[in-house]
Amino acid sequence: MKKWWKFLLLLFLCITFASTILFMELKEDILRIGVHEYGQSDYKVEDPSLSISSNDLHSTNAMLTRLNDTTIFLEKNSAEKLYPASLTKIMTAIVAIENLSNLQEEIRFTHYTFSELYTANASMAGFQPNESVRAIDLLYGVMLPSGAEACIGLADHIAGSEQSFVKMMNQKAADLGMSHSHFVNTTGLHDENHYTTVEDLTTLLKYALENDIFREIFTAPRHSTQPTNTHDGITFYSTMFEKLSNPTIAGGEILGGKTGYTGEAGLSLASLAKVGNQEYILISAGAKGDPYSEQYNIIDALAIYNSIGK
Repeated sequence: MKKWWKFLLLLFLCITFASTILFMELKEDILRIGVHEYGQSDYKVEDPSLSISSNDLHSTNAMLTRLNDTTIFLEKNSAEKLYPASLTKIMTAIVAIENLSNLQEEIRFTHYTFSELYTANASMAGFQPNESVRAIDLLYGVMLPSGAEACIGLADHIAGSEQSFVKMMNQKAADLGMSHSHFVNTTGLHDENHYTTVEDLTTLLKYALENDIFREIFTAPRHSTQPTNTHDGITFYSTMFEKLSNPTIAGGEILGGKTGYTGEAGLSLASLAKVGNQEYILISAGAKGDPYSEQYNIIDALAIYNSIGK
């Protein structure tokens, strides 16, 4: 009887040990599957050291990831469909950059570029009909003041029309594995068929930041254009930095960002920050308010980034 008890005890200990090893390996596999480079992450990985919960946010959708390995630190409704508003212009800018052979090339605006945008009350950079503008200045016009006319000017020049350029945007989304995104315009003006997720936008921003030109534009607080045939130049200011009085956060700073807003989408923000020696990207969307109210998208970003450094 004693031999049987010893055998059963030994068997139990062996099974327990083997189960523990198997569980640890399975957990590591799940984490590896859940966080990968340019695809959808289907597993929530939250860092327990964060001092903020997703329930504390004003934004209805959010995702915080570490840039170098895409580890997810915070997630809230990341796979839920939403309207991207002007965060669309991240895709517009990176597709334009990759299809421009000469950033110093001058692009001429036409009158028709502006008519529908005025009707839609789209945000504008300040360019004028018949103005000839360097491609690089148009890119800054897309990202800093969120100029819709700069988006159309680039699209017409590169693809012949906005709709042809949108096909390029959707192809890029497919190439990146953004399987829950669909674009119908370059500006982010509201359309029921123009949608994405914060998970897909995280994939997009990570990809775009690997491009040196995009990163330089994304992190610029201001940019002055060269004189053109219609004026002496314009100075653009980042819509994020205009509303962010102090980019300093605990242990670091917010390096750059792109705001977004429509009445249907609410306030959104795509941003990049450095805490210690690590960079992080945050996509948030669906916060209540408008460009003239409390900027809850920026309030959320400050709270989240500060929680990393504490």
